[in-house]
Amino acid sequence: MTHPLVPQIIDLAIPVAEELGLEVVGVVFHTNQSPPVLRVDIRNPQQDTGLDDCERMSRALEATLDATEIIPDAYVLEISSPGISRQLTTDREFISFKGFPVIVSTSPPYEGQQEWIGQLIRRDETSIYINQKGRAIAIPRDQVTKVRLDERR
Repeated sequence: MTHPLVPQIIDLAIPVAEELGLEVVGVVFHTNQSPPVLRVDIRNPQQDTGLDDCERMSRALEATLDATEIIPDAYVLEISSPGISRQLTTDREFISFKGFPVIVSTSPPYEGQQEWIGQLIRRDETSIYINQKGRAIAIPRDQVTKVRLDERR
């Protein structure tokens, strides 16, 4: 379950990231740890996300969070990049990674295959479309368990 502060934290983090030329791709607040850990995943749309991007975002977001006092108690702020092997989940990610090599996992197997590898074309309400050696394949979304970037290519 998402922590109730996460939507407010996202609203604060997005403009901070945009000012630095970055994008927020995920926020998780782990309150079961002591102190709690606020993890914000970012990416640099212009180049590979580096340690410098994480450091700049950490400093800027920490100042914003401290100024708003949205989190009243002590916490650890962790800024990271989700890495290339992460799953695609949002419409924005499916648009951003159009043309990228992906692995689509299905259950039950679709047309006898549980893994489909190809270039991402798009996603709509019913299917995920990939290009496999020049052939467009529509994989029903109700059989798709995950779509992730293929880092092997």
